[in-house]
Amino acid sequence: MAIFLTRDSKVIVQGMTGAEGMKHTRRMLAAGTDVVGGVNPRKAGTQVDFDGRTVPVFGSVRQAMDTTGADVSVLFVPPPHAKAAVTEAADAGIPLAVVITEGIPVHDAVAFQAYARARATRIIGPNCPGLISPGQSNAGIIPADITKPGRIGLVSKSGTLTYQLMYELRDIGFSTCVGIGGDPVVGTTHIDALAAFEADPDTDLIVLIGEIGGDAEERAARYIADRVTKPVVGYIAGFTAPEGRTMGHAGAIVSGSSGTAAAKKAALEAAGVSVGATPTETAGLALTLLTAPPGNPA
Repeated sequence: MAIFLTRDSKVIVQGMTGAEGMKHTRRMLAAGTDVVGGVNPRKAGTQVDFDGRTVPVFGSVRQAMDTTGADVSVLFVPPPHAKAAVTEAADAGIPLAVVITEGIPVHDAVAFQAYARARATRIIGPNCPGLISPGQSNAGIIPADITKPGRIGLVSKSGTLTYQLMYELRDIGFSTCVGIGGDPVVGTTHIDALAAFEADPDTDLIVLIGEIGGDAEERAARYIADRVTKPVVGYIAGFTAPEGRTMGHAGAIVSGSSGTAAAKKAALEAAGVSVGATPTETAGLALTLLTAPPGNPA
């Protein structure tokens, strides 16, 4: 089992015929993803060959869904067109839209997130690497060959740290890894992923990666304390970030004590989360918890 994305997911790619769309569609197919179509109104009715797999191009998301039964869309569209592309996907009723695009204006993200939520479309992103259920399906740009199927669930703001933890815990493996993105406004939150992992019988431990800025991790800590029974290991990026600077992601800005790595670490630890000082230490904590004898927690 996995969360949000399984081997039964049927994936379409909005922007498949662009350079990034072509490159990552090929990688998704190689990972076993059932990519059933692309969307480009200017190339509707054509087909694209990916190493022997022919994928049709449709004129709209609705046409693609009606023809293929698609239930996931991955969006590789330029920032000025992202709002319209997400709105189209939500209007068509796609259950899951994975918005890889970075640099989307915040007011556009606010608008399309609200629009999608009202139509029961889950958004992952924007400015995210997507998600992968190893051995089942890969929707986005996460490398598929750095880990294996297993019983760890991972939710992360950072794409790079997603990859690092996947690699460091490759001998254990993952149920699903979700890169939620680091912009100020994202669709799927840490809490959404925590709830899904808590309900997933094939996830035994959860790794949560946060970063400085905002209060998402503090809210996640309160949720963990109240609702999560599985062990959670955390890491917060940005302990050395200077105050008042935006570091990397648009959402990673600290003012005074609000949003600091230290405050987030303290909140998570108060909720019973083991927080590593480095990604490698975080992986070690996860390994220790998973291998502790029953009745003798580490």
